[in-house]
Amino acid sequence: MTNSTSATLDAVTQTTPPTTPTAPAARTTYGSLWRGVPRELGFLLLTMPIAIVGLSVLQTLFWFGVGTIVIYVGLFVLIGTFYTARGFGTLELVRLEWAGRPRIQRPKWEPADKPRSFWRSAFGPFVDGHYWLYLLHGLFINPIVSIVSWAITIAWTSVVLGGLTSWIWRGFIPRGDQDIFLSRVIVDAVFGVHSSFDPVVGDRILELILGVLFAVTLPFVTRGLTLMHHAIARGLLGSWRSEALQREVADLSASRGAAVAAEDQALRRLERDLHDGPQQRLIRLQMDIAAAERKLADDPDAAASLLAEARQQAGDTLQELRALSRGFAPPLLQDRGLLAASESLAARSTVPMSVESSLAPGERFSPEIERNAYYVLAELAANLAKHSGATASRLVLDRRLDEAGAAWLDVWLTDNGRGGASALPGHGLSGLAERVHGLRGELVVDSPEGGPTRIGARIPLA
Repeated sequence: MTNSTSATLDAVTQTTPPTTPTAPAARTTYGSLWRGVPRELGFLLLTMPIAIVGLSVLQTLFWFGVGTIVIYVGLFVLIGTFYTARGFGTLELVRLEWAGRPRIQRPKWEPADKPRSFWRSAFGPFVDGHYWLYLLHGLFINPIVSIVSWAITIAWTSVVLGGLTSWIWRGFIPRGDQDIFLSRVIVDAVFGVHSSFDPVVGDRILELILGVLFAVTLPFVTRGLTLMHHAIARGLLGSWRSEALQREVADLSASRGAAVAAEDQALRRLERDLHDGPQQRLIRLQMDIAAAERKLADDPDAAASLLAEARQQAGDTLQELRALSRGFAPPLLQDRGLLAASESLAARSTVPMSVESSLAPGERFSPEIERNAYYVLAELAANLAKHSGATASRLVLDRRLDEAGAAWLDVWLTDNGRGGASALPGHGLSGLAERVHGLRGELVVDSPEGGPTRIGARIPLA
């Protein structure tokens, strides 16, 4: 590979995803708890003011709407109340994410199988249980819970700040005729003696000890209170399990439909390739053999020439059949796995292609995963040779874990060609997108005009 080609490919590499698998989520440690304290404190300190504002607004709108419903004005006020409650609930979910909590799945406000209309948007909240739960959260649950969590947060933080800094400001506060000191009361009660130490110094030491103890436990308090808000929000503001099951069924149906469509397209393409290639050659072979049979007695030399052509046709047909079989499931893929088959694919590419992989040597996946991943790479390599105009390319295999710990296989092909590839319906990549969707994966196409092109499939391994 020339120096200019290497430099161009290095530039393309900057857009290629990393091949190092994502590490599993780290365990919760005391240090990680402390790192979350600033965000959790920000969330908790703002919770009650926001909840009180939400309570005031929702109470005013709701009861005004109820009181004026007889003159129909209240009906529209109640509609506005529902949407306002939805806004405050969504704000709570966003704030929880900002505080470092996992994202809560939102309700599906607009049914995908029903057309959106003015009347459905206006009066749908009256029959949608999510709107009532959001209103319940804003009117009752969140104000009550936020007062409790806000009071605990303020008290705990005050003891931390006051105890750790009392040695600075305590001397500036006049004691007057104070004769009761907390440190002396505690020592006398615990040991049953009349202590004689300096109570002023004793109170400062006691305050410092309390400040240290409350500071040590502060991360647990903020994390616990934030988790309490998160649990309440997940129960009242999140989507229901039945909705998740409905989405799962819809996704499975769509994946099955995509898989059937992709398989049908692949079969049609195989039929076309067999018709245009090996079938035509076999017909020619049959005709040559028949002609050789007719000339065998009269003109042995012509018959021998026809048989030589027939032998050449048979060899070409065998090569085409081998090429077709490699496009679906080559023996190397079945025997040695995806990595070895991908390296062989790169070696046969007419465009210089390097291979990078985070897969362990000899690592294997299920047959359908390996077969479909190889099919995607083979199709991308064929498109690369036909349409890209590239002078260098890079094939990447990456096994990674997402944030939830689920395993994924990513296969990418990057080139420095002219770009312009598209997976829109009617384009060549749409069939690949359907095939990957049939595996509940995703085909990613990043190919601006002028290049570079970066196309890959993300396939779940579960």
